[in-house]
Amino acid sequence: MKLQHALQFLNTESSEKYAPHTNRVIMKNKQHYENLIIGFGKAGKTLAAYLAKHNKQVALIERSEKMYGGSCINIACIPSKSFIVNAEKGIPYEKAYELKNELTSFLRKKNFDNVAGLPDARVITGAASFISPDEVLVKQAAGNEEMIIQAERIFINTGSEPFIPPIAGIQSSKKVFTSASLMEESVLLRKLLVIGGGFIGLEFADMYAKFGAEVTILDHGEIFLPRVDRDIADEIFKVLTGKNINIIMQASVQKIADTPNDNVSIQYKNKDGRLMDLEASAVLVATGRKASAENLNLEAAGIQTDERGFIQVDEFLKTNVPGIWAVGDINGGPQFTYISLDDFRIIRDQLFGGPYTTISERKLVASSVFITPQLAHIGMREKEALEKGYTVKIAKLPAASIPRARILNNTTGFLKTVVDSKSNKILGCTLYCVDANEMSNTIQTAMNAGLDYQTGRDTMDTHPSMTEAFNDLYSLI
Repeated sequence: MKLQHALQFLNTESSEKYAPHTNRVIMKNKQHYENLIIGFGKAGKTLAAYLAKHNKQVALIERSEKMYGGSCINIACIPSKSFIVNAEKGIPYEKAYELKNELTSFLRKKNFDNVAGLPDARVITGAASFISPDEVLVKQAAGNEEMIIQAERIFINTGSEPFIPPIAGIQSSKKVFTSASLMEESVLLRKLLVIGGGFIGLEFADMYAKFGAEVTILDHGEIFLPRVDRDIADEIFKVLTGKNINIIMQASVQKIADTPNDNVSIQYKNKDGRLMDLEASAVLVATGRKASAENLNLEAAGIQTDERGFIQVDEFLKTNVPGIWAVGDINGGPQFTYISLDDFRIIRDQLFGGPYTTISERKLVASSVFITPQLAHIGMREKEALEKGYTVKIAKLPAASIPRARILNNTTGFLKTVVDSKSNKILGCTLYCVDANEMSNTIQTAMNAGLDYQTGRDTMDTHPSMTEAFNDLYSLI
């Protein structure tokens, strides 16, 4: 069963040669460490290496050898973007699959070595669960040996995982996938049905369409991309449907069942309440994510969680239990790798006396969606700015007017910015164009520096480049 495979993926043992066999404890015992990190994500692995390089003893626990380096490297950002880039190049799916595996294997080993190669760091492969506020039971992957680790400081970095909605037949179907398990398929599934019209669902829909698959999206909502400005959302809808991606709004999935011909049938209610049937090669469930904390036994430590299961933290990323922090996705913040890295910076400065110690000091953060062309955003959208009482100026520039976009033969989309009429400060910017993810970093820097829109208008950028389009965009204000 593919969904079961996805849920068990993180607990699967690997036979890779670089695994820390020599470091494993043979018999159950109790050990003490200054610092204990649970989870090999961006914040955890960066903190582990930093502590060890500063002669601080640290143990890093990861439940699966397949997850050294965290979700981004192994089952999320890196492999999915590898697929997307190779699809855009016209590389066949099967070859793209091989290239993805080569990349993730390389990065996984590199990330393991970056921590395990340090004298004061130790990587332990096993499942961790609290038995007290300062003690963790570790069931090691090799031979099911157990050990207890007591630590002065504990950092939880276990991340998040796909949320599986309670749809009849979804657990028993062999044709239901998550984003992680779908990327483990070595052969292209020719007819894909995506449940969920969020950014992850759109990325996979767009990618599979590029590989030549027939794609249908079932979106439960009434409005496509409701948090995105309507002019941008409408353009994205037009572009995606122009790629023969079928998007069905107000679709409520009722039942999933495998068919005798090795397909899967999906029954849903349409916007009129009528039952409709579809058949596909596979179903991708892209309905959001939940906290990956189910087996941590947080209750034993007295750690509080919110109604969604994410660990509650204060502005210092501290839990309600002294000596325990939660970093990355597990604390319910924005689910981006660079946020997890920024969590590390906050912890680093707390421990070593730096100036950056709270999330309240965090500046504006850009986000990107890797559809084609890319969608990036930072700051306020037009609707949000108006709701907050700003008097604004709006400028829009079609991508077709940018020389670099024409050179790249990708003139789809446009740039949109929101400027405060009184202060001339840039309130927000949305980029739906080629290289939008890179361009957003420029605007992020400008906005965080408090620069006004004239800076974007008058800056001298190289030619031909995508960022020089800001000259033209802000000349429209």
